[in-house]
Amino acid sequence: MIDSSDNIQNKAKLITRRMFVLSAIKITVFVSLVARLFYLQISENIKYRSLSDKNRLREWKVAPQRGVIVDFFGEKIASNTQVFQLHMMPEDVPNLEELFFRLSRVISFDDKRKINLLKRLKKRKPWQPIIVSDNLTWPEFSRLNLFLHDLQGIKPVVSVARKYSEDGSSSHLIGYVSDVSTRDLENSELLREINIPGLKTGKSGLEKSLNDPMIGKPGFQRFEVNAYGKRIKELKYNQGTVGQNFKITIDKEIQKFVNDIIKGKSGSICIMDIYTGDIISMVSSPTFNPNKFVHGISQKDWDSLINNRDKPLINKSIAGLYPPGSTIKPIVALSALENDVINPKLVIQCSGKIELYGQKYHCWKEKGHGYMGLRNAIKQSCDVYFYEIARRLGVDRLSETAKKFGLGKKVFNFFEEEKTGIVPNTKWKLENLGRGWVLGETLITGIGQGYFQTTPIQLCLMTAQLANGGYKIKPRVIDDRNELQPIINAWREKFLAEKADLDFNSPLLEKLYRNKENIKFVLDALYGATNEPMGTSYRSRHTKSEYLYAGKTGTSQVRKITEEQRKLKIKNEDLPYERRDHALFTAFAPYKNPRYAISVLIEHGGSGSSGAAPLAKKIIKKLLDRHKLRAKYQLDLFQEV
Repeated sequence: MIDSSDNIQNKAKLITRRMFVLSAIKITVFVSLVARLFYLQISENIKYRSLSDKNRLREWKVAPQRGVIVDFFGEKIASNTQVFQLHMMPEDVPNLEELFFRLSRVISFDDKRKINLLKRLKKRKPWQPIIVSDNLTWPEFSRLNLFLHDLQGIKPVVSVARKYSEDGSSSHLIGYVSDVSTRDLENSELLREINIPGLKTGKSGLEKSLNDPMIGKPGFQRFEVNAYGKRIKELKYNQGTVGQNFKITIDKEIQKFVNDIIKGKSGSICIMDIYTGDIISMVSSPTFNPNKFVHGISQKDWDSLINNRDKPLINKSIAGLYPPGSTIKPIVALSALENDVINPKLVIQCSGKIELYGQKYHCWKEKGHGYMGLRNAIKQSCDVYFYEIARRLGVDRLSETAKKFGLGKKVFNFFEEEKTGIVPNTKWKLENLGRGWVLGETLITGIGQGYFQTTPIQLCLMTAQLANGGYKIKPRVIDDRNELQPIINAWREKFLAEKADLDFNSPLLEKLYRNKENIKFVLDALYGATNEPMGTSYRSRHTKSEYLYAGKTGTSQVRKITEEQRKLKIKNEDLPYERRDHALFTAFAPYKNPRYAISVLIEHGGSGSSGAAPLAKKIIKKLLDRHKLRAKYQLDLFQEV
């Protein structure tokens, strides 16, 4: 028989062991809980406080307000306007499909927009708002605010967007802005730093060249929300930093006038101050509406632009390449005089063509001009005369003079789309084509054909540097007074020195000539070309003394004309459009005390005398009528002189 006391003792021991185990478990659990609480409250305090704030606080990035661009007189060309946007914070949306359905009942929200939005959702960062629409109508914006209680995660936003002139007169020069692309981010450290939903960046023109200083810095709006994501109160608002404003040299009124003149044609018109280099107008046609790019251009509008025969997206003023035709003849004449190849009294007989090694080279005048001196050869644009002086001069010396006056190199250097053109010579052909130069190529180069390629702005600069007496200038689009003042002072000193019959030298005014008399001779010949009978632009002259100007016509061939075609005497207008000649005209005005240079190029417009010079005549009158007004805003060069 087992003693009851032993049982009691055994039971007591068992109970003690169980109590010990239970106590140990309790202590372990307690210590674990304390440790966990310590970890959460102390070690992970920052993390969970941040998550808590995420649940309690919301921050919406505010796209920066872009700097504005104004013309010479302070008139806005590129500005900003109020727009209504719809933002969404996906983390606050309980059900996307349900939200999309409700949005479709309030605003324009089709399947295409829905698919696009879902694609963007996959690329976004957590807690980063996404723009559902950046250009709501006022009725849509009003309805959104009315039904906001049923649209969790949605926020209507009043913002700003880029606005351009509706006439499109400055579209190519100013350019346009659009959404930041992957390529933009790859090429810009600034964009990678400040990129937020709704940010726009410059895609072309000045908008692209001046993008960094104009873009500004983003702001933000921070507010507290409740458990349902609804805004309770605004905690902080920072509107960001407005981008830098820019004043440019363009005259908006002249720009619009020129755009109206060239409307319906394809080409370019450029106007430049021959002393300061100020670009008064630079128009490329046809143009486009840059406002369509701001909020994303439609496929239909995009197709209409890229499929347009006349290529409206190309800035023909700086990126269009054309043979200069006879507009190069003043430079050919000057080069021959400067290199003592000819003298102004040289007489050559023009019979309508010359023959060299079995190849015929024709003059534009079929039966020829007869006996020609240099002045009349420029005045009447005799091709045979220029064949001969080009032969004597040689292409290398001609090339040197042409480059000196601005051809074959970029005029501005800050437009990505600008082309250099081609001023051919023996070295160029060998390096680029792997063949030697032949004499016949020199002849056609002497009349601005063959390999010769120029931009309209280069022709304008060439003319400006001839008209100012043969001095190098630096064309300007940005109106910087500090940069301009020393230039104006240098020109004043030059004018005063000439009045006092003194020599003048300035590091700011680089001479492009050897003998000043050669420049004077060429300018006088250009006067004859416009203002004397038989001159190629005589029909487009002004008879009033205050509007007198001088210029040179040019016709740029886009095809080779065979002997058979010459015999048929096919007119330019009877040819298919793409095979018609380009019309060119360069000029300066007024003739006495000149101030402005102009280049006109009309693609497939025929002869320069009929297709380009009449346009220049109208523009020059408008330009000179505006000169006094411009002089009020700028210390005129001729003051005190």
